[in-house]
Amino acid sequence: MKYTLVAIAIFLASFQSNAKIKLPALFSDNMMLQQKSNAPIWGWAEKNGAVTIKTSWNSKIYKAKADNFGKWNVALQTPAAGGPFTIEVSEGTEKVIIKNIMIGEVWLCAGQSNMEMPLKGFQGQPVKNGNEIIVRSANKNIHLITIPRATVLEPLDNFEGKWEVASPKSTANFSATAWYFGSLLQEVLDVPVGLIHVSYGGSSMEAWMNQEMLKDFASAKIPTTKEELAKDPNRVPTTLFNGMLSPVIGYGIKGCIWYQGESNYERASEYTALMKKMVSSWRILWKQGDFPFYYSQIAPFNYAQFHPKDYLEKYNSAYLREAQLKASKEIPNSGMAVLMDVGEENNIHPMDKEKGGNRLAFQALAKTYGMEGFEFESPKYKAMEIKDGSVTVSFDDAANGITSYDKEVTGFELAGEDKVFYPAKTVVRRKSVVLTSDKVAKPVAVRYLFKDFVKAELFSAGGLPVSSFRTDEWEVF
Repeated sequence: MKYTLVAIAIFLASFQSNAKIKLPALFSDNMMLQQKSNAPIWGWAEKNGAVTIKTSWNSKIYKAKADNFGKWNVALQTPAAGGPFTIEVSEGTEKVIIKNIMIGEVWLCAGQSNMEMPLKGFQGQPVKNGNEIIVRSANKNIHLITIPRATVLEPLDNFEGKWEVASPKSTANFSATAWYFGSLLQEVLDVPVGLIHVSYGGSSMEAWMNQEMLKDFASAKIPTTKEELAKDPNRVPTTLFNGMLSPVIGYGIKGCIWYQGESNYERASEYTALMKKMVSSWRILWKQGDFPFYYSQIAPFNYAQFHPKDYLEKYNSAYLREAQLKASKEIPNSGMAVLMDVGEENNIHPMDKEKGGNRLAFQALAKTYGMEGFEFESPKYKAMEIKDGSVTVSFDDAANGITSYDKEVTGFELAGEDKVFYPAKTVVRRKSVVLTSDKVAKPVAVRYLFKDFVKAELFSAGGLPVSSFRTDEWEVF
């Protein structure tokens, strides 16, 4: 992990001058380590000091030598899930013991406000059934840690925080999406689960990337002074990477879940490329190969209200959802949870966080843990066949068919060569839909729910909604 002399000096100054061993907040009581892995642990000691690490699960002793800055790093061999365990870190006569360590599945949970939204909800914005979930949330096999908000110009190595065992007190303020994801994993896999929560409401994707990742994106202006952070620091490129992500890079994880995109809706045309670059770069920094990356598609919402006088077609958030859908096909070992059925017209923070968290868990349980027998992918547009003025649209990932739950489907539109779209009459078949319009004699393109705020109409038999989509590539940007 890269770090600066200034950051280290500030960090070391926070400890008593006679202390030798210093551990980041990530390595504290109640921590969770990834099972069956070489899990990194690091910290600070005296310059060039000799550090000894002992793990209780196998009584193995590791040796490390601190560098000229006092930094040391060791990879610990972890067993199958279990615990509680301890780790002893010592230098000379000084010893630090980390207690109540569990070993299981560790996931990074990142993004903006819809990932940040806690189970107790925001002010005046509840999470559906949140209070009931909080009351029942005590679970010694789920451990949580939240990295506090920080926007800075240089990468940090630590933060103020600690791991906590799941209880009503700790879960109330924890990410609802992450909680639903992690609690379902814990229940189904029957192993301990650790959740590292790193999110900041209103943040842009560029804020979670460093300068190297952004060098090919001319629109990303890298800040050099604190004055540049005065307004919307969570949307300034690199600031959250430096302040919040940097301290956890390299910690042993199984994968990442991501819920972000609302703050990039005005710039959908570059979102796929940004996302691909961010994910590939994070994976390089973590040095764990192409770890799983699952994310939520943004839910429908009336974004037009943000532009009462200067609305442009490109601000239609369907283009951002389209970019996210495209990314799921281009990023290896990834998957997307479709949320077309939870959006609220005038609330950018949907109350229903359970569907999103569960659908992210479905992706992980199927793709990462190899479970079978349930649906985990929303049906996706496959092809269209035009014949005698009608269009038959077929879908992939619909092995058990599609359904509208016997409700009329009104969200499809057809266009001819004039590129003008008209509502289509829709007949739902088992794995396809047939579309016609009296106003489009020779259709060439189809769109489904390709608007800012819409409500889901088509689902898989397992209840997973079809994403908005279009078959044309007519330029709007």
